[in-house]
Amino acid sequence: MRIALLADLHANRDAVEACLRKLDKAGHDQLVLLGDLVGYGPDPTWVVDFAHEAQARGAVVVRGNHDEAVATAAGERMHASARFGVDWTRAQLTEAQRAWLRELPLSVREEDRLYVHANAHAPAAWGYVNSRLAATHSLAATDAWLTFCGHEHAPALYHAQAGQAACFTPQPGFAMPLAPARRWLAIPGACGQPRDGNPAAACALLDTRARSLTFLRVPYDHDAVAARILAAGLPAELARRLAGGQ
Repeated sequence: MRIALLADLHANRDAVEACLRKLDKAGHDQLVLLGDLVGYGPDPTWVVDFAHEAQARGAVVVRGNHDEAVATAAGERMHASARFGVDWTRAQLTEAQRAWLRELPLSVREEDRLYVHANAHAPAAWGYVNSRLAATHSLAATDAWLTFCGHEHAPALYHAQAGQAACFTPQPGFAMPLAPARRWLAIPGACGQPRDGNPAAACALLDTRARSLTFLRVPYDHDAVAARILAAGLPAELARRLAGGQ
């Protein structure tokens, strides 16, 4: 089975469509969306409808912190531009769309794989896997061979070694072999708002038969999305971030 993975779509239709074209060309059997469908971007209605329809066709979709904030009026601890985006997004969505976001699971286990937005050890607390220590906590919390997380917005790949997590730097386009004797935690990176200095949308493709994971970067017209962010009245900071991958 070949599994396509998108995380942190953040209401960015152009980035999602660019990644899907790349993944469709590569070929895949299943789609996994690792949360934060909304927030920051100008296309929440389209992205929520896309995710809902994908789920109806068998895709795995988990809930992110922005999804929860939009659906439940949470988000007080977010920075000002994120809170503005959450409030704006809530007004764009119907009650049925918000209810669907509320009902999304925090995590999904399929065979030897765990899918979660933030981390495996405390998914509802929305802590980041942004260090070897944080990856160690997540790897210790599950017996899954491979855990996929979003939330961090930068691609990363960790594996358990002698009780501690070691980190690889993913190389885009390279099929990274995942040794079955090790356990792994992978972050595909953000589709809709990358934060690793590269504005190209991020996604990943898992080949379960070959036990390999390919991280992908997909250029798209981020200037057009930035213009729609400004036209929607969203904070200019959210538009500027797209160009710098920040």
